[in-house]
Amino acid sequence: VKEVEEIGMLLPQVEESVLSLAKFNSIVSLAAFFPFKSAQAALENMNAISEGLVHADLKLFLETNLPRSGKKKPMLGVSDAKIGAALQEEFGMSIQTGGVVGEILRGVRLHFHALVKGLTALAASKAQLGLGHSYSRAKVKFNVNRADNMIIQSIALLDQLDKDINTFSMRVREWYGYHFPELIKIVPDNSTYCRLTQLIGNRKELSEESLEALEEVVMDGAKAQAILEASRQSMGMDISPIDLINIERFSSRVVSLAAYRLELQEYLRSKMGQVAPNLAALIGEVVGARLISHAGSLTNLAKYPASTVQILGAEKALFRALKTRGNTPKYGLIFHSTFIGRAAAKNKGRISRYLANKCTIASRIDCFSEVPTSVFGDKLREQVEERLSFYETGDMPRKNVDVMKEAVQEAGEVAAEIKRKLEKKEKKRKKKEKKLQELEENGTNGEVEVRKKMEKGRSGGKKRGKRRGGWREQWIQEERDLYEEEI
Repeated sequence: VKEVEEIGMLLPQVEESVLSLAKFNSIVSLAAFFPFKSAQAALENMNAISEGLVHADLKLFLETNLPRSGKKKPMLGVSDAKIGAALQEEFGMSIQTGGVVGEILRGVRLHFHALVKGLTALAASKAQLGLGHSYSRAKVKFNVNRADNMIIQSIALLDQLDKDINTFSMRVREWYGYHFPELIKIVPDNSTYCRLTQLIGNRKELSEESLEALEEVVMDGAKAQAILEASRQSMGMDISPIDLINIERFSSRVVSLAAYRLELQEYLRSKMGQVAPNLAALIGEVVGARLISHAGSLTNLAKYPASTVQILGAEKALFRALKTRGNTPKYGLIFHSTFIGRAAAKNKGRISRYLANKCTIASRIDCFSEVPTSVFGDKLREQVEERLSFYETGDMPRKNVDVMKEAVQEAGEVAAEIKRKLEKKEKKRKKKEKKLQELEENGTNGEVEVRKKMEKGRSGGKKRGKRRGGWREQWIQEERDLYEEEI
């Protein structure tokens, strides 16, 4: 950079002058240019810059081209503050990241193809687009939060399903209530009501023979008998077959949605057991998933202090309290935990603070441990139970140091067992892989062995008929498919 006007840089006239190549060349000239050796090298440099690291290529370029001697020390302009701090630490020179640097770099990006000889605007645009696609693809493929994203989407869908099932169930109650209004009082549960709507259909066709089927649905003989008696004395209006068919179809959809909700909850439980077993063991799968969803990822949740976790989900109430100088909320999403409900009114704030502290510990263990186990979560849950008992009866809980010593010992044993199983599975996989490789390499020996195995496995000991073509390749392919399924 030859010269620059910092004070007038933000004036519209000065900003427009950057668009002119002739005017821009009067203040900026190209001193050195170092193209990337390959697309892979460009991607590596880009990844390093995004993480705030100084790549070897960047270090070599700066060491080669930065003037070291002279009265006036050079100043390096960097657009990103993170990489600027890393360069300052590496070279120990003056770095500028804000102010005029952004405007100068904007001009450099705009006129880059004109500054570098042999480079066209089209070629530069294609190179940028290709690099952008590669960077985005790598970020999506190697996203550390990809397991957390499944949990976030699952809990969002679970909440949406709850709302939809409730709305649809109320619609079924209102619709079928015209025909059989007494059923609403006998069966208050939404899912059971929809299943009964499917089963009963026209109430006039209900008889003693249907009593057993009714009892299977409501799981109560007295209720089944009450439904039968109510159907005989019902004051509901008659309904046409076509209307009844539509009600039954809609009821079946609601029942299938309720069944899917149970499957989704089971999936969420298994996923939480893999990603955050300690948090799930401490506070439950659903509340733990909501905390992860609200934080954005398990890593973000692990970074939060206990005070933030305590009021996570009650931000609106917090800022309203700060604005009006009122009482701040004692709990947010963790209110749905059973511990808060079991505590006395005067102890709710104390137990929520203690529970948030334990949730923070559990999330950090889950985030940074190599082998996921629920040992720490179980121990932390015991501590919360003891604290609840202390508030009610005055029994002193165990010290945190003693509990953590037990947890560390148990977790070490569990982790060793899991590692042993994984090593055993890996050995089995390698053995199978080696066997397949030998079969493919050894032509004649492999054929003899395969022929023996095929004749041995033939049922009834019948003599082999006409040989099919390509049987060896077929058997090897079957073995490979089985091996890939095991992996």
